[in-house]
Amino acid sequence: SCGFLDIYLGMWRDAGTPADSYYEVRPECTDVPKTKFKIKAGRTLSARKWHAAFTAEGYLDIGKTLSRIQRGGIHPSIRGEVWEFLLGCYDPKSTFVEREQLRQRRRAQYAALKEDCHKMFPIIGSGRFITAPVITEDGEAIQDPLVLQEACPEKELASLLDEDDDSYNYQMLKEPTSHDPQDKKVIQWKLTLHQIGLDVVRTDRTLVFYEKKENLSKLWDILAVYAWFDADVGYCQGMSDLCSPMIILLEDEADAFWCFERLMRRLRGNFRCTESSVGVEVQLSNLASITQIIDPKLHQHLETLGGGDYLFAFRMLMVLFRREFSFGDSLYLWEMMWALEYDPDLFSMYEDLEAASEKSEGSKGKVKSIRQCGKYERENMKNGPKSSEAPLPISIFLVASVLKDKSSKLLTEARGLDDVVKILNDITGNLDAKKACTGAMKLHKKYLKKVRFVPRFLDSAFNANS
Repeated sequence: SCGFLDIYLGMWRDAGTPADSYYEVRPECTDVPKTKFKIKAGRTLSARKWHAAFTAEGYLDIGKTLSRIQRGGIHPSIRGEVWEFLLGCYDPKSTFVEREQLRQRRRAQYAALKEDCHKMFPIIGSGRFITAPVITEDGEAIQDPLVLQEACPEKELASLLDEDDDSYNYQMLKEPTSHDPQDKKVIQWKLTLHQIGLDVVRTDRTLVFYEKKENLSKLWDILAVYAWFDADVGYCQGMSDLCSPMIILLEDEADAFWCFERLMRRLRGNFRCTESSVGVEVQLSNLASITQIIDPKLHQHLETLGGGDYLFAFRMLMVLFRREFSFGDSLYLWEMMWALEYDPDLFSMYEDLEAASEKSEGSKGKVKSIRQCGKYERENMKNGPKSSEAPLPISIFLVASVLKDKSSKLLTEARGLDDVVKILNDITGNLDAKKACTGAMKLHKKYLKKVRFVPRFLDSAFNANS
């Protein structure tokens, strides 16, 4: 038994090590928040426990895995492969062979998508990216020296500006796209490419990982391909913050793309814009209703200050607290949230588009095993409203929990919206991911209780925000 204990302790020689040791920060970046998350033996999901959760055929005991993640997060060495299950890329009820077949199919699908994008804009997949506009809204190429140099860094600027230059990249930039039957879609897509580039160079720039240009171009490629793949949403600021962890955790670009695509299935509603509204406003309105029920005094105070639209919480919901936590802690927070929200039907809902649209309309679907659900999902199943509406995401309760914690400070010190923003900005680097999730769960339970017993109050809350 001593030998076993030595082996066990040897596997956990990093116990108590902050996760930042796995995500190296550039030495000159001294003001980066320190990570609170620590890898703890017996609490954090280790590689050994993870591999032991599979049968010989490859079926995963998801229930046991979720409870371990909810207790202490995931060891950074296996984070990427566990996330693929949490986000619904793979079905726990599938075998190793079935998953490998699916992985290869998806990699081929991504390669085809990327090739389509490369044909329209050859810098995709070239190991480079752009930060200057390449096209006007009318589809005319912009012959900007910066664009040309980004497209062909190996060539002299003088030769790039030569009208007779017949290099592939130059002709690609010079040619208008008006002959294309998909003209509008192509122009719209090309208009976003430089914006993606501008955001890519600003994303997680404190990490050593992004000192390598090939990692920046990989992030740009994935976001550019996604903008073409999901033209309804395209690209919006904030999406680079959501995608960045995927390429750090998953070495294969296609695997990272599909993991990001699954995350966007949850969040794409936030990024959908019309001329008059942004999708996240629905969640902000839900946040207002929750706060009105949980902390009416605070809600009234925020309304008096002109913050009844809760726009000050916009960033927290759009990029899931990426700016409020260190890089390592934000990953810990995300996996805790996804484990708490986990629905065993996730994979089949995503694979079957018809089922997915039913779910988005709040259909309950077939009966599922409560043991395979996350704690938050269980609570919704047991005590949630029996209406046709889909349950609210845990992220809204996380923000509500932060507001509740800061309630007395906001009530006594906030004299305007600037004060509200300042008080909330002060939480950066000071939040604890596990405590935040515990607070959100308590608030969610309290909210469901109040909603059950005071349905009329809920109606008036929602009417006040409509």
